[in-house]
Amino acid sequence: MKKILLVEDNREVAGIIFDFFEGLGMDLDYADNGELGLQLALENSFDIILLDLMLPRMDGLTVCNRLRDAGNNTPVLMLTALDNKADMLDGYKHGADDYMTKPFDLDILEARMNALVKRYHGTVSNTVLNFGSLKINQKIRKAYREDKLLALNPTTYTILELLCSKAPEIVTRQEIADKLWQENEPSNDVLRSHIYQLRNQLDKPFPSPMLTTIPKIGFRLEEK
Repeated sequence: MKKILLVEDNREVAGIIFDFFEGLGMDLDYADNGELGLQLALENSFDIILLDLMLPRMDGLTVCNRLRDAGNNTPVLMLTALDNKADMLDGYKHGADDYMTKPFDLDILEARMNALVKRYHGTVSNTVLNFGSLKINQKIRKAYREDKLLALNPTTYTILELLCSKAPEIVTRQEIADKLWQENEPSNDVLRSHIYQLRNQLDKPFPSPMLTTIPKIGFRLEEK
């Protein structure tokens, strides 16, 4: 049974989502403001968090950012009435894994949610990937560089795991898109935003970068 945290201040929208997912046998917890949502997310274990962007007490971007800073890598699907590209990319940069604008089709929401949960849990492996100063423990889905834990969400972890498994070979943009989204591939801006977020964790705190862009082709890891 999937356990969902819904953080949504619109009671009517929340009621519709509750009725739909409870009818599918899922277990839901609820918060109507950002502060309570953050508290519940940090104190409990969920398969996924459905997070509204515009919330009282603490907005969704801040909630998402604080979750990632605390090392919480539960998938976050952001729900919002804002549909411009800048707002969408801002959500990804704050650690969201996916983004849906209101009004949305509940069947599509379920499909996108299930894809995130499946990606998050993945196929449990007992192996450790190593490349240079990078180490990935696939069993617990944690990545370290120079023994420092990287604060990755499920999407950036999946990208890094794919890059590490093929390093130092090039991984094409299409390979990454197929791994993440299969037939529901979003725009290039979304992948660019996730790569930006990955670089902030993998490269920015260290003296030399590992993630190299191969123009018009893809990316690869290099140990310089």
